[in-house]
Amino acid sequence: MTDLTTRYLGHSLANPLVVSSSPITRDLDLVRTAEDNGAAAFVMHSLFEEQIEAESLDLHHHLEAGTESYAEATTYLPDMRAYNTGPDGYLEQLRKVKAAVSVPVFASLNGTSVGGWVRYARLVQEAGADGVELNVYDIPTDPAATAQHIEDGLMDLVRAVRAEITVPLAVKLSPFYTAPVNLLARLHDAGAAAAVLFNRFYQPDLNIDDLDVVPHLKLSHSEELLTRLHWVGVAYGRVSLDLAVTGGVHTARDGIKCIMAGATGVMLTSALIRHGVGHLNQILTDLRRWMAEKEYTSVGQMRGALSLQKVPDPSAFERGNYMRVLRQGVGPSW
Repeated sequence: MTDLTTRYLGHSLANPLVVSSSPITRDLDLVRTAEDNGAAAFVMHSLFEEQIEAESLDLHHHLEAGTESYAEATTYLPDMRAYNTGPDGYLEQLRKVKAAVSVPVFASLNGTSVGGWVRYARLVQEAGADGVELNVYDIPTDPAATAQHIEDGLMDLVRAVRAEITVPLAVKLSPFYTAPVNLLARLHDAGAAAAVLFNRFYQPDLNIDDLDVVPHLKLSHSEELLTRLHWVGVAYGRVSLDLAVTGGVHTARDGIKCIMAGATGVMLTSALIRHGVGHLNQILTDLRRWMAEKEYTSVGQMRGALSLQKVPDPSAFERGNYMRVLRQGVGPSW
């Protein structure tokens, strides 16, 4: 029998599929249906420090605007005034989700200050979270802020949160750090148990007619996996962290690529918004079929098979691949 079990963030999961941070966890019926269709764990929608502290960040405008690009998304993306209900509402929903399912439920914190992160990490642990994901959504704009300064600040944050909680800690990163593998190793030393690669920044568009900067929300697509596969494949076996992929997982083949690069967790949001949470069952069905055809008996047997450590030609992850692409040529202009 095919063994899909994996281990992520200190927990044994029935399979690698995790419903990542999204409004799905606001709806208990959706949560239960997702579990029935194979969700092995859930990451709660993020608790935003700005909303809690009543700071002047207009999340309603920035995160709701642009949903018209995908009409099917409007069912799942609620009015942001209801999305962030402050710590009391968030903690109550966390308790309800925990009571509704039998799989691990991880809290997601999106904060701006060390004090805020620490305080809310303690609160979600007390509410029953099986782990905490720090959703690091920081966009440095100060020319005086060096890469070293930014990364040191992240380590300070992780150490501070780790000192206050006992549940496992994951860090969700952007792809824009200068030395990702070194950063991952430092995160482990600071107390993180897992890294989630990579956060999707909702980058604004420019309205050249009205001279305005326009928020833009766009669901992911499978092509976004390439950056994630590269860095998971490079990091696998070289850092002592569980590695999860988020952003671009839509099919069983996408998930297989993540596992073979070295991921223990495969996270989905956009695919479930497009196709519904029942899509999880289809992915698992296709995953089992592919494994049977290729004679894999377990997910563990597959993991890391196409990582930097395992591939016959490691240069595929390095400059050699760049030269190979140039030699092959791309498109009619070559």
